[in-house]
Amino acid sequence: MERIIPGLLMAVLWVLLLFLAPPLLFWLVITAAAAIALREFFRMAVKTPCSGTWTLAISACLLPVLAAFTGTATAVLTGAYLALLGVALLSIFFYSRFADPLAFLFNAGFSVFYISLCCGFIILLHEQPEGSKWLLLLTVITAGSDTGAYYAGRAFGRRKLCPAVSPGKTVNGALGGVLAAAAAAVLLACFLLPELSSIKIALAAVLLTAVGIVGDLTESVIKRGSSCKDSGTMLGGHGGLLDRADSLLFAAPMLYLLITSGFFA
Repeated sequence: MERIIPGLLMAVLWVLLLFLAPPLLFWLVITAAAAIALREFFRMAVKTPCSGTWTLAISACLLPVLAAFTGTATAVLTGAYLALLGVALLSIFFYSRFADPLAFLFNAGFSVFYISLCCGFIILLHEQPEGSKWLLLLTVITAGSDTGAYYAGRAFGRRKLCPAVSPGKTVNGALGGVLAAAAAAVLLACFLLPELSSIKIALAAVLLTAVGIVGDLTESVIKRGSSCKDSGTMLGGHGGLLDRADSLLFAAPMLYLLITSGFFA
């Protein structure tokens, strides 16, 4: 129950946000979520002695998400550049405040792309025609992948996928996650986006699941490298916000690329 109730509540709130919230509110919520995720990341990976420096760094890193309000990929990429520039300036002018300035520069710079840029693409996806439906489909793909991987791994898992990074993940579990995600995506798309090819939806689901697994394992690298079990405690038994969004973060830009490149046409 510790995981089921918060999970259901998150699902309901996410669907309401997707389909009922105006664009401004959606942007504000994703921006706030990005700030929380950045705070969780900094807690794990960035060692600084001064909370004021964290505030400045997180504010700089948020620029791609803030720029997403314009609804253009160019603005988001410009925001990422300015955020990286801001991180570089902080590392220069507050050099003596950092226990490890080089680690700050690299870790904070990575967070610009890992969290802020990817959150910016979530907002850009929402601004696409049928954007709410696309984001719901992406959510179902990542959730279906997690569920399928869990049960397939328990039933058939033997060979470890990346034992040094995440000992619980298996090759069979990953394959089960891919199949479950593809099936869930095709089924949902039949109702939400019936005009699209089921074959293309299935192929996209396979690709997005693979990218989501990379996102999941990337956060595992961060947590293992910083000796943290979870990114935070905000979501109770589900850990932190970054723990729930790791797969979605990596998959969102890929889905945006597929849509804007005409893959589904």
